[in-house]
Amino acid sequence: MLATEKGETESAVVRVDGEPGHAAGASVDVVTAPDSTLDVTISLDGDASGSSKAGLIGSELRVFAGARSRVNVVVYVTADAPFTVIDDSGYVLDEGARVNVRHIVLGGGRTYTGLAPDLRRDTARIDLDTRHLPPGEDARDFNYIIRHRGRKTFSNMDANGVLTGTSRDVLSSTHGIALAHGCKGSEGSERETVLLANQGVDNKTVPTILCDEDDVAGNHGATIGHVRPEQLFYLGCRGLSQEQAESLFVAAKLEDAALSAPTDDIRENVVRLGSALIDGFEEEIA
Repeated sequence: MLATEKGETESAVVRVDGEPGHAAGASVDVVTAPDSTLDVTISLDGDASGSSKAGLIGSELRVFAGARSRVNVVVYVTADAPFTVIDDSGYVLDEGARVNVRHIVLGGGRTYTGLAPDLRRDTARIDLDTRHLPPGEDARDFNYIIRHRGRKTFSNMDANGVLTGTSRDVLSSTHGIALAHGCKGSEGSERETVLLANQGVDNKTVPTILCDEDDVAGNHGATIGHVRPEQLFYLGCRGLSQEQAESLFVAAKLEDAALSAPTDDIRENVVRLGSALIDGFEEEIA
């Protein structure tokens, strides 16, 4: 359990390292006192080391954000393909609480990411930024639902991903925003941008807004599309094949994740994953 005292600032790092043929997990409860700040970093990693044995990695996070507190959560998923990764989190926000969540989902053969914030009191706010990369035959499943209950609450979901190979990216129909009765003056927004870098990928996005109150605002949108033919033609004229063009998009995602990694260990995990996907990736980062 992680907890803060009123007015103080704390930070914590939780690491879950999976092994082929085994299961590993962590359950973390967080309670932040009023006017305090807590930074939490979670690393979900599994190094298969050439093994084809399946493994399971899991994380459960439960957060109660006290009045006017600040909670910043960063989750990096960098497991190799034989691993299945389950990441589930729930948040309850008191009056004026602020929560920022970043999900960086780069690895794992199959990943399941769930998030359920409850903006319980007035003026609570949550911002969610998700970056995902399912290369090869990997699959990503995101299930987010934000419930607005207090007045003048605010939420923003922003997801950005690149799909290559024959990967699949699924956002279930329960992904969305629920504006409950009594949440007058509240606003919720969700936006997804997905680049389909190969004809073999599959994306399903169903943004949902449920509303039981007037004087509220709900916004959603999705931009999903393939690389334009003229872009591929431009790259082809410069000697790049379809596979090399895909590698450019993948490398850009991995480089951004490595450069913004919150710890050296996580950065090394991203570099290991990138080196397995792209020749010379480690040298490029260095």
